[in-house]
Amino acid sequence: VLIDIDGKHEWRDCIDVPGVHLPRGYYFGTSSVTGDLSDNHDIISLKLYQLTVERTPEEERRDREVFLPVVDNLKLPGMEAPLEPMSGLALFLIVFFSLVAIVFAIVIGVILYNKWQEQSRKHFY
Repeated sequence: VLIDIDGKHEWRDCIDVPGVHLPRGYYFGTSSVTGDLSDNHDIISLKLYQLTVERTPEEERRDREVFLPVVDNLKLPGMEAPLEPMSGLALFLIVFFSLVAIVFAIVIGVILYNKWQEQSRKHFY
């Protein structure tokens, strides 16, 4: 990506990311948001050019098979490896402490219920 801030046709590099493979038939969009920072910009025009370069047959085949944007050696968000399943010990501890918490809650509930009934019997109407 090249930018010409002053409009003097003096283009300089803004972004250079090697190994980017984009699918064909999509549209480009622009934004001035970079993380938590944003600013207002007027985009006057976009000029996109297709570069004519000699490619090996392997590169041609690889570019024809691109369905998702891919950057070599970079993981896309949401494409992480699945989490490993929990070990038997971790599962046992989670179930055990959950049952202990439930029993504790039931005991506290019974105690509070008994105290409430005891208080309600002491009223003389």
